[in-house]
Amino acid sequence: MAWGNDAADARLHGTQIAESVIDLIGNTPLVVLKRITELHNLPCVLVMKMETSNPGGSSKDRPALEMILAGERDGLLKPGGTIVEPTSGNTGVGLAIVAAQRGYKCVFVMTDKVAPEKVSLLRAYGAEVVVCPVAVPPEDPTSYYKVAERLTIERNAFRPNQYANPNNPLAHELTTGPELWAQTGGRITHFVAGAGTCGTITGTARYLKEQNPNVRIVAADPDASVFSGGSGRPYLVEGVGEDFYPAAWAPELYDEVVPVSDEESFLVARQVSREEGILIGGSGGLAVAAAIRVAKTAKPDDIVVVLNPDSGRGYLSRVFDDKWMANFGFLRESDECISDVLATRGDTPSLLYVNPATSVRETIDLMRANGISQIPVCKNTPPFAAAEVSGAVDELDLMEAVYRDPAVMKTPVEHVMGPKLPTIGAGQAVKLAVEMLDRAPALLVLSGGRPLSVLTRTDLLTYFEAVNRG
Repeated sequence: MAWGNDAADARLHGTQIAESVIDLIGNTPLVVLKRITELHNLPCVLVMKMETSNPGGSSKDRPALEMILAGERDGLLKPGGTIVEPTSGNTGVGLAIVAAQRGYKCVFVMTDKVAPEKVSLLRAYGAEVVVCPVAVPPEDPTSYYKVAERLTIERNAFRPNQYANPNNPLAHELTTGPELWAQTGGRITHFVAGAGTCGTITGTARYLKEQNPNVRIVAADPDASVFSGGSGRPYLVEGVGEDFYPAAWAPELYDEVVPVSDEESFLVARQVSREEGILIGGSGGLAVAAAIRVAKTAKPDDIVVVLNPDSGRGYLSRVFDDKWMANFGFLRESDECISDVLATRGDTPSLLYVNPATSVRETIDLMRANGISQIPVCKNTPPFAAAEVSGAVDELDLMEAVYRDPAVMKTPVEHVMGPKLPTIGAGQAVKLAVEMLDRAPALLVLSGGRPLSVLTRTDLLTYFEAVNRG
């Protein structure tokens, strides 16, 4: 399919040779998830739309091309110009590919949540990459939205702005929707896709609903995203979910929004990769997890199509790294693990914490009332991500600070807090905790990617005593 390229070289007439990589965007195949269907005893046909077949390996190639072509038509993108865009990776790759073909420079802004291989990938395409902190609100000057705005002005650049650009959903209305309808012979009954910028699900839904209003559109969403009724934080799945509603958000087109946890997303991604031989990422796992739930209530003649947005190759250091997964509490790597230690603590609250603005006096009272020596300082209220933990307070540090200046009792605890506690996963080995506590007074235990509790040397001693007594 040609997307606005110059006329093909006459020497290629009659061949099946594409004039450029741009002509390979779209027309991605469908495949039955046979093993997943059997494992979950699904009554219907579960099919995956393989967007990994696009040149950039993701569904974002489609809107990347459409947005650049529209920018050229509208006179917003001049020859030799610069493109600036905030991205979790895939849109950046699509833009970089088209930019290479059409002679543009690229500057991409990313959060520090994304896998490092995504940063390396964009740089491999010759792009400049600016990394920003994820644990800040959208209006913060250091957020990747605001940094992108600033760079667009400074570089006199064109910003496609995938979150607001109508050509994002239009690309899928023109291509993804028609492809699905033709590939299923008009028999598609359900379409499941992750919602981030909402371009993919909204554009595809518009076309499918026009063909058959009874096609069910299901948005798969991180359980902390605003689309699922959350606050927009915290979650670790990349490229889906949001902390605001983008322009393409069209709830009137969605029949259902299915919230999925980080843990389920990552574990399903690993299952699909190992059982089907299809390496998918966390957002793909999220979509398949939602599709499995949908398929369980479907009819035998239904065809449930789930869109796989990209490849798992961009997540090898995260989703497919056992150590990373275990450290965030997604895997149990030992028969004797941290969760066993926590189980011996009785009625002790799972996680005690204070906010940065909490006074030193209130902090001391809370620690004394619960008989604890360390407490984390967190910027938000639960549930929060490990990245939102600002630091920690130790009773010895408090004692020294108050001794030097009694007025400290009235000041915010953030003025006297120390560094963050080292983290350990709930499924990691007790042996590792022993080694780490030789260097730190306490550890922050993570489960499902979120802080669960603080582990101390006393906790380990209590556990060893219980085990030996048994």
